[in-house]
Amino acid sequence: MTDTFRALLTGAAMFAAGAAGAAECIAPANPGGGWDFTCRQIGKIMYDIGEVDQPVQVTNTAGAGGGLAFQTVVNERNEDEDLIVAASVATVTRLAQNAYGGSTADQVRFVGAIGADPGVIVVAADSPFESLTDMLDAMKEDPSSVAFAGGSAAGGFDHLKVLQLAQAYGIEDLRSIKYIGVDGGADAITQTVGGFTQGMTGDMSEIVGFIESGEVRPLAVLSDERVEGFDIPTAIEQGVDMTGVNWRGLYVPGGISDERFQEWADKLRAVAESEEWQTAMTNNGLAPFTRVGDDFQAFVDESIESQAELSREIGLIQ
Repeated sequence: MTDTFRALLTGAAMFAAGAAGAAECIAPANPGGGWDFTCRQIGKIMYDIGEVDQPVQVTNTAGAGGGLAFQTVVNERNEDEDLIVAASVATVTRLAQNAYGGSTADQVRFVGAIGADPGVIVVAADSPFESLTDMLDAMKEDPSSVAFAGGSAAGGFDHLKVLQLAQAYGIEDLRSIKYIGVDGGADAITQTVGGFTQGMTGDMSEIVGFIESGEVRPLAVLSDERVEGFDIPTAIEQGVDMTGVNWRGLYVPGGISDERFQEWADKLRAVAESEEWQTAMTNNGLAPFTRVGDDFQAFVDESIESQAELSREIGLIQ
C-alpha cells in the first residue's frame, strides 16, 4: 500500500468518524416531561458552550417507566460512546424494584447529576382542593377517593411520593390509593386537567409552563424550603413532614471506555458550571445539586439500596 493511498484511507476514516460523531441523548419518555427537559437543556448547553461540536440529537423513547430505553441501551447500544441518556431518581427507583425486566444498574454507568427538581403535587385549576391537607383529609376518610397521575410507572418515584405523603399524614391503607402511571409529566397533567385524576404528582420543571398558563394549581412543593420565584407552600409548612427531591442527570452505556466516561463527566461538569445552566435552573425551579463521575456512581449505588428497603417497607416488593 502506498503512503498516498494509506493517507487517503486514513483521511476517509477520520471524515466518516467525524460525520457520525454527533452525540445523541435519549429521553425515556414523551416530549414535555422531566427526562425530555434534561436531554434538551443539557444537550443545548453542551453545544452552546462548545463541549460538543455538533448539536445533540434528542430521541424520545417512551415505555415501561424508562425500561424500554434502558433495555435498548443495554442490549443494542452497549458500546455507543456518543450516547447519553436522561436519568433521575425515578430511574434508580425502578432499578431498585427490579422493574426493568431483570436489567440491573451495573449494566450502565451513571455520569452525574447537576440539578435537583423538587417534587410537587398539583390539581386542576378548578379543583375543590385548596391545600395539601384538604386533599389528604379526603384521602384519610377514603384513600381510594383521590386518584393521581404521574410520569413514572406504578411503584416509581412519582408514585412513592404520594405514598410517602400519605404515610406521613397517618393514612394507613396505602394500597387503596389510586395511581395511574403515564409516559412523562405532560401526559400526567393532561390526565388531571381532563378530570381523569384528581391530582398530579411530578416535579417542578414539569409544571412551570402549566402554572403560567393557569391550567393547574400547585398544592405543595416537596422541598425543605419554597422554590425561589414560585409562591408554592412546602408540605412541611402545611404540617406534613415529607420531602421528595428528584435529581436530574445522565447515564451512558456500560461498555464504553473509562476515558470516554470521564469525558462525558467533564462535559457535564462544564454544563453545571455555566451561566446558561444557572439561568435554566432559575427558570425551571431547579435547585443546585452537582455530583459527577465516580462520586455520583457511588451515590446511585447507595440510593438503590435505600429505595429497595423503602419499597419493601410499603409492600411494593418482597
